[in-house]
Amino acid sequence: MIVDLLKRSLGVKDLAAMCLSLPAQLLEPIPNLEYWMVLDRPDLFAAINDSPEPLGRMLAVLRWAFSKELKFIRGKICKPYNSVLGEHFRCHYDVRPVEYDDNDPTNAPTQHLHLFVEEPEPAPEPAPTKSRFGGWSPFGAGAATPKEGPAKDKVNASLQIESNLAAGVSNLSLNTLQHLANPPAGKEIEEDVAPGETIRVVYLTEQVSHHPPISAFYAACPARGLEAEGIDQISARVSGTTVRIMPGTANKGVFIRITSGNGAGESYRVTLPTAQVNGILRGSFYPTISDSVIVTCSGGAQPGTKLRAVIEYKEESWLGKPQFLVEGVIHTYEDDDFTSFASTSISDDSASVKSGQSKGSKIRKPDIDKEVKEHSDWTKVKHVPKERIVAQFEGTWKKSLRWRKMENGAPVGEWRTLLDLSTLAVFPKEVRPVQEQAPFESRRLWEKVTDNLLRKEFGEATRAKVNIEQAQRDRAAERKRKGEEFVPAYFESDLERGWSELTEAGRQAVQEELARQ
Repeated sequence: MIVDLLKRSLGVKDLAAMCLSLPAQLLEPIPNLEYWMVLDRPDLFAAINDSPEPLGRMLAVLRWAFSKELKFIRGKICKPYNSVLGEHFRCHYDVRPVEYDDNDPTNAPTQHLHLFVEEPEPAPEPAPTKSRFGGWSPFGAGAATPKEGPAKDKVNASLQIESNLAAGVSNLSLNTLQHLANPPAGKEIEEDVAPGETIRVVYLTEQVSHHPPISAFYAACPARGLEAEGIDQISARVSGTTVRIMPGTANKGVFIRITSGNGAGESYRVTLPTAQVNGILRGSFYPTISDSVIVTCSGGAQPGTKLRAVIEYKEESWLGKPQFLVEGVIHTYEDDDFTSFASTSISDDSASVKSGQSKGSKIRKPDIDKEVKEHSDWTKVKHVPKERIVAQFEGTWKKSLRWRKMENGAPVGEWRTLLDLSTLAVFPKEVRPVQEQAPFESRRLWEKVTDNLLRKEFGEATRAKVNIEQAQRDRAAERKRKGEEFVPAYFESDLERGWSELTEAGRQAVQEELARQ
């Protein structure tokens, strides 16, 4: 099956635009809109506005940016259901605010909910030792092994350690690949939370285009004066023995706005990296990330010097074990283009969704089509002038990262923990019961497919999936016959800016999620 899919994919410029319809048994029982989201750790999103200092807020944005890939650290790579046009998903999280040593937000945050403790792996049995009387001894170092064991072990080793350089396959052992594809087991722990200790984060997304597949999303934490929105579109193609996944043309990053509090008026644009799905020929998938992510802060109370971060994911060698390394810098730049604007925002004092400026703050969304500035060419750490660097960070995006201050190109002080990902679990979503959901809400729409997959009734699951896809084709044909265009319910149709405004129905849906008990 995998080889057949690879043959069909060769030469295809964009696999995502193909909307491959796979048999149900090859799908993970989760809707696409629920799977591809940026709030794996909503508590870190809610912490973005904690610091009174610009550097502290930039560090908080970086923590959130690294945590949004947590699903690929804790879980396996999977293929969710293809979203249908008009499908939508919404949820909320009740999070306990993070805490900091000495109440200093530049220190590593302490989280209290949904932490991860890795369970120790059982100790491997020692290799059998050869008896001085001949044969293989059951005593001393290992269990009994037949005489033909050594020859068999050599054959297995040759199969496990493959070195197909012509195909570009890494010489990883099968055990290593299995470890990457199936992360080590662990358990979640959390502390007790008293009533009133949590704050709410809400999320809404809708599929606004089918060819190509595009969705719009919106997230907010009114208690902390935070909003995030963007357009989700990916482009994928086969490259050698990997699948390369990149942001699509409509995907211009995640746009975060601070509507009140410490950073009132600031906005952050966070671009997205390129990812690779490896291990296809073995059927043991694991992700790597390459390219650079740029985080740009703009706006605020006054124009002038702002902060920008370059996150550089290091290219993996095609020989040897992947390292998942990342390094980066935070540097200053001059933000001369300051403009206020009206937008959909959540008022901090009323917990209601309104159209217009948030009370008492100027807000600026980046105009990404303005004249390119000099700093736009700084896409690698080496490009940034040393005198501009105020902090540097490094580590592995699957484990932990550290940072330290810089002045005139020289480090100041000791390394400090930026984020320890090894202790974090994916934060579970709070979703309304299926019977309360709208017909095109993800979990209700795909309910029959999911139920049959969980029961391993793959034939029934495939039939339910085909019915959903055929109904979508019928609706498209009816719109074409009537000369009608599809109109999203929750987001405006304009996607050119890289984000889309909420409609009145979208604002109402967010308000309902905020008020839900």
